[in-house]
Amino acid sequence: MKIKAGIVGATGYAGAELVRLLAAHPKAEIAAVSSVSFEGEKLSDVYPSYKFLNDMVCENSDAVIEKSDVIFAALPHGLSQELAAKCRAEKKSFIDLGADFRLESEEEYTEWYGGTFLDKKLHEQSAYGLPELFRDKIKGKRLIANPGCYTTCSPLAIAPAIANGLVETKGIICDCKSGVTGAGRKPTQGSHFPELNEGFHAYKVASHRHTPEIEQTLSKLAGKKVTVTFVPHLLPVNRGILATVYADIKEGITFERIRKTYENYYKDEFFIRLLDDGGCADIHNVRYSNFCDISIHYDSRANKLIACAAIDNMVKGAAGQAIQNMNIVFGIDENAGLVIVPPAF
Repeated sequence: MKIKAGIVGATGYAGAELVRLLAAHPKAEIAAVSSVSFEGEKLSDVYPSYKFLNDMVCENSDAVIEKSDVIFAALPHGLSQELAAKCRAEKKSFIDLGADFRLESEEEYTEWYGGTFLDKKLHEQSAYGLPELFRDKIKGKRLIANPGCYTTCSPLAIAPAIANGLVETKGIICDCKSGVTGAGRKPTQGSHFPELNEGFHAYKVASHRHTPEIEQTLSKLAGKKVTVTFVPHLLPVNRGILATVYADIKEGITFERIRKTYENYYKDEFFIRLLDDGGCADIHNVRYSNFCDISIHYDSRANKLIACAAIDNMVKGAAGQAIQNMNIVFGIDENAGLVIVPPAF
């Protein structure tokens, strides 16, 4: 019997991507979808590319919970906590693509998102769903906080060096670029085509709310507090995240040792593709896939490690990773439904 999956917020970009990926999943099927904006309308009317493939009518979230074994919430922050509590009461698995359960500190959540933890015990029961780094914490859990795009790409780029103490934990810079789908489906001035096209700019410099989440992950790996400088930029493309992370190499550590450490750290990770020396991670090569391409580089003049990571922000940075987490929670092949070859051109 297939896993019955429900999607709350199915008409947003991440929700629609869940629909696309789950349609080809061998062990799961979509049981119900919901949308506040399009309740009562067919999903295929909102996204014509799904015509005859998914003509489900958008229902309310209660109907989705009732019909599903696992509920994916693709909602803005602040809307998932009550939904998660309902799923817990119904003994349903809940995977949150929003930010409500990502930060362990309520103080930080209040500072960066302006909210509070409605049920502290519920937060304690959640697991942070970055499988390549915290797989053992995900197994056996029913509440998963699915990381977003920047908070997946940046830590994966530098994790092996941080976890093995090869670089200094001070002065780390995460210089990241994102496609415009990361801003969501609702139009804004910044995502308006004439404003975006033929432009390229930084935004929320040193003040983006993903900063504490990146620091939380790296601090866990380092075993001590890590502070980063995080600067996101908006690319005039639909999809993709490129994270370039700079860190000072510790005295006596060779680049050969760093490369060997990366090779060992990721050797069993199907979705991590460590490129050969001379290669550069490129968002073009991971489109529509759950892969994360990583290239590492040595600046001998400054004795710095430069680690580049590329993902599709809608897949590994959202829906694909959520399905990867579902696979872990339900004890099936972690790669199920996600072995997708990126288009060559």
